[in-house]
Amino acid sequence: MAILRLPSLLIALFSVCAMYASPYNIAPQSRVSASSVLDEFHKAENVTDQLIRIAGKGEWASKSTETFWGAIDYPWIQLDWEQEVCIDKVVLYDRADEKTHTASGILHFSDGSRINVWEIANDGRPKVVTFPARKTRWLRFEVTDGDGEHLGLSEIEVYPAPEDYKDYVSWVDPYIESARGRYFFFITGNQPFGMIGAAPLTRNKNQYGGGYNYNSTEVLGFPQVHCWMLSGLTLMPTTGQVDPTLGEQHWKSPFSHEGEIVQPGYHRLYLEKYDTWVEQTATDYASFYRLTYTKDCEAEILLNLGGYVGTSTMINAQVKRSGPNEISGSFDTMGRLWGGPDVVRIFFVAEFDRPFNVLDGWAGADYKHDVYEIQGTTDSKPQAAGWSYYDASTSGVSAKYKMEAGDRLQIKMAISYVSVNNAKENLKQSCNHWNFDRICRESQTEWNEWLGRIDVKGGTDVQKRKFYTDLWHTLLGRHKIDDFNGEYPDYTQGVRQGAHTLQARMIVKQLRKDKNGQSVHHMYNSDAFWLTQWNLNTLWGIAYPSVLDDFAASLIEYDLNGDLLPRGPCAGGYSYIMSGCPATSLITSAYQRNIIHKWSPKAGYKAMKKNHAKGGMLALDMNKELDFYVQYGYCPDNAGLTIQWAFEDWALSEMAARMGMKKDYTYYRKRSSGWPASFNNEKKLILPRRKDGSWLHTDLTSGVGYIEANAWQATFGLSHDIPRLAELMGGNDSLCSLLNDAFEQSAPMDFVYGYGSGTVSYANQPGCSNAHVFSHAGKPWMTQYWVRRVKEQAYGAVTPDKGYGGHDEDQGQMGGIGVLMAVGLFSLDGGSRQNPMYDITSPVFDEVTIQLDTAYYKGRTFKIKTYNNSSKNCYIQRARLNGKEYNSYQLPHMVLEQGGVLELWLGDTPNMQWGIL
Repeated sequence: MAILRLPSLLIALFSVCAMYASPYNIAPQSRVSASSVLDEFHKAENVTDQLIRIAGKGEWASKSTETFWGAIDYPWIQLDWEQEVCIDKVVLYDRADEKTHTASGILHFSDGSRINVWEIANDGRPKVVTFPARKTRWLRFEVTDGDGEHLGLSEIEVYPAPEDYKDYVSWVDPYIESARGRYFFFITGNQPFGMIGAAPLTRNKNQYGGGYNYNSTEVLGFPQVHCWMLSGLTLMPTTGQVDPTLGEQHWKSPFSHEGEIVQPGYHRLYLEKYDTWVEQTATDYASFYRLTYTKDCEAEILLNLGGYVGTSTMINAQVKRSGPNEISGSFDTMGRLWGGPDVVRIFFVAEFDRPFNVLDGWAGADYKHDVYEIQGTTDSKPQAAGWSYYDASTSGVSAKYKMEAGDRLQIKMAISYVSVNNAKENLKQSCNHWNFDRICRESQTEWNEWLGRIDVKGGTDVQKRKFYTDLWHTLLGRHKIDDFNGEYPDYTQGVRQGAHTLQARMIVKQLRKDKNGQSVHHMYNSDAFWLTQWNLNTLWGIAYPSVLDDFAASLIEYDLNGDLLPRGPCAGGYSYIMSGCPATSLITSAYQRNIIHKWSPKAGYKAMKKNHAKGGMLALDMNKELDFYVQYGYCPDNAGLTIQWAFEDWALSEMAARMGMKKDYTYYRKRSSGWPASFNNEKKLILPRRKDGSWLHTDLTSGVGYIEANAWQATFGLSHDIPRLAELMGGNDSLCSLLNDAFEQSAPMDFVYGYGSGTVSYANQPGCSNAHVFSHAGKPWMTQYWVRRVKEQAYGAVTPDKGYGGHDEDQGQMGGIGVLMAVGLFSLDGGSRQNPMYDITSPVFDEVTIQLDTAYYKGRTFKIKTYNNSSKNCYIQRARLNGKEYNSYQLPHMVLEQGGVLELWLGDTPNMQWGIL
């Protein structure tokens, strides 16, 4: 076999010039001095006070004057740090007074270098200056052109280069692939798995760039709910006379990425139309906003509770003024694209830090002044014929204030799916004060703790930036729906019609409490767990076992309520998205790693066994097909379901075996072994077969008879029986040769295709295990090579349009695969076997330290160290585990959980002897 080498065009990793999200501004940490200061109200320190674009407030003004012939004595201002800093961006804001204009200048650095700055705006808009990273002890801005007297600046912001990032949050770049993501993809006001999910809305659609889209230039509002099939509660700060009955296209405002700060737990942007800074942070249950008005104005805070937002439509709002500075009520959501309960009610409370001057309200075209309560409209209709998106009239309330330039207004909001009282309790328990900066610090401290569970060293800045963004996504989009008191909605009761539950009835349920009065686990709203054995099940089991434990318990609770294990649970009900019973692989993977603190294995097994029978989620509405599969080994007309059912039956058989249920083990193991009946000996791939035994088709790139896949992707997506697949293909060499050809064909397309297209596609779940199959067919060096190629080409980009295959990141699934590839661990079966194993590949980092959860595992850390790591050196030459030579491509979970060190020596040619024992 020819030696596989990384092509030269891939050796240099992506060089990215795109805008990227900001770490922390370090200007406030400096000592400020200036050539002159006009007076005590315009001192030099004002350039770091974060009062920006406010005429006459928070500004530095010099004593510069202008002679009768036009000469100006140009001033300077300097920032000194106690220690050397490494920086790559400076943002300059001129004074907001248009009578005085600092038009250009020179940035001087302590190393003697300098950068000319031209065309500074005269209205206080930011001038962003980026440059190659440089180390400096001080930074001086010398004005070189201007107009008027008392030249100065409103603010100087200075941002560190990656070399000086102090925490994990700074590495996260939410902009990545935001131009291709879904409504719930980009959520800056969100804690790990938090109930509240707040973010700006710039493009009002669900997928393909919905939600916050980097390329959009206008803000439509700030929804507080960004969930799978749930959305709404839109805040929009406005000023002047705005008619909210005309909707978001009337109240929207332009904004710019220049001056914007985007981080997990903090977002700042400027509404150009309303001259207002909007800052946002969050707790687990509440969102928190700080608005700063840069001009005198009549401020209106719109709270929109009607119309389509991202993934669902708001109707039937019921709102009342429940205090001098408080609004509370509810609204219904409907029109869910992918199914779920037909109507879900969301309760809320919004609290302001000062009493309203006036509270107005509107419902459709009906605007009312000085209201105490309002009833929203209930009309809705499809946006277009044949569409699943519904639209409705806007309804809501408008809180009015008279504000002066520099005034701040703060707003806190919380929701509940149970009651207004619970929403108020959620707000009280999670945010009972008005200290915005404190909540922001606490928010980002939590994010740093979660992201820091996996610490990486080495690699490029781009690789680290992508790694922590990937990790952020795996912890972001699946939201808890239970309240602080443990109550949650059960929407499993109703009339199922396809993917929808009609006449869905909400029943309030109470979670079990532990001896300290805390809920034993949470309940979640989530996109499908379809094929999460290749990402979340594995990653959560390694670094976040409490999360895997929690989700397993939540899925079992759903079964107790509605007699079905969910695929994509929606608001306490079912959405029936995707296929099979993916809960099985998640629950069994938790069980096999002894992650069972929050649920009973006996109850979990009972639920899975029921769901693998007629009427269960595995083959919902497919009783005849299930009977045929059990008898003949394949699902008629669907090779994709054949493979998925077989794997999930195998996972259940493994749990049955460990639990000592020999009869069940034999039964499910036999069911899981029938898939070869769908193997086509001529084409050497798994194809869809009719009941009569004939082939539905033999087109290897057709998606017919598969689920978002084709014969290539689905066949090598077999999770549990690669030795048998190799045998049918003619042996390991034949399998590897066939699969290698598939990768070679896909490489020019960066392994990214549309659903059911191409040979290998990492843009969607069915193909995302393909590169790791080589190891299971006796050639781990080929896995090492192709994993590096896929990681770089399909998942290595950090631009707004690329990063996850440009397709569908699915609430952390693609991010999870990216994390596992980067650290060099994977699991083909997701950990569902009796002795869970991790496949070892070559990490892109020199050192990976996994902080083990001591509530579940005996060890404290597991470290992976690589030597001679580079973009060319992708092949493992030798390995050592805890000081002893190691010659297996698999690492047992029972070894990892004890803690230890795995050392890998890499080279640019394959060692065909390592890892095959």
